[in-house]
Amino acid sequence: MNPTKLVAMLSLFIAWLALPLTVSQPARAEGEDAKKILKAMSDYVSGQKHVVLKYDVDIEVITPELEKLQFTSSGEAALHRPDKLRVTRTGGYTDVELVYDGKTVTVLGKHTNTFAQLELPGSLDQMIDRLRAEHNIEMPGADLLLSNMYDELVAGVIQAKHIGHGVVDGVECEHLAFRNQETDWQLWVELGATPIPRKYVITSKTLAAAPQYTLRIKSWDTSTEPDAKSFTFAPPEGAKSIEITALADVGELAAPAEAQKE
Repeated sequence: MNPTKLVAMLSLFIAWLALPLTVSQPARAEGEDAKKILKAMSDYVSGQKHVVLKYDVDIEVITPELEKLQFTSSGEAALHRPDKLRVTRTGGYTDVELVYDGKTVTVLGKHTNTFAQLELPGSLDQMIDRLRAEHNIEMPGADLLLSNMYDELVAGVIQAKHIGHGVVDGVECEHLAFRNQETDWQLWVELGATPIPRKYVITSKTLAAAPQYTLRIKSWDTSTEPDAKSFTFAPPEGAKSIEITALADVGELAAPAEAQKE
């Protein structure tokens, strides 16, 4: 064989062997960059002693006929670490409030003027975990309030990407994307000295039509400390105490059957 052709073939073969390395290295760097931004956001948010924020939520549900429906609600949240929280959520089919004073969590359904209380002494993290584990009350957006937010978010992540920059409500953000076995999720983190989460999207891959949960943070205030009364529950006039299992529309995720009725 012509020596020139042999050298050319060897060069191509070596280049082919090196190809996986040249492709995978940027992918690894991209993933490390995404986790670095996520860690910076987590450290900043969990380092805030108190936060008052406003948000919008879009929840998609799938009916038995495989029709995708989206329900939108808005709310406010105030927290004081380590063990105080008040959250409201109001939409066309829901008007609910959750109050936690470090010992008791109260959920008020304003449409029915009924409330349920649970004794859950401990931290904010412990309250959220116990509501999920013991009472099947899911609050996906609550992940962004946990003191160990980074560990919770990266648990189960099999792929991370730094997509680039995006703009949410006029605010320039870092756009991150992560993959788990059962979900894909995206996060938009504000650029600059206050790396707060501006948008959070969770896509369920195990359900038909892949419904999404979307949280948008509309405002974020750490300069105003919530009044202590914000975390004290006072039953409205005529409100009836009921069991937590009897309180409708407690969690953020609606069921397909509920969507059909609505």
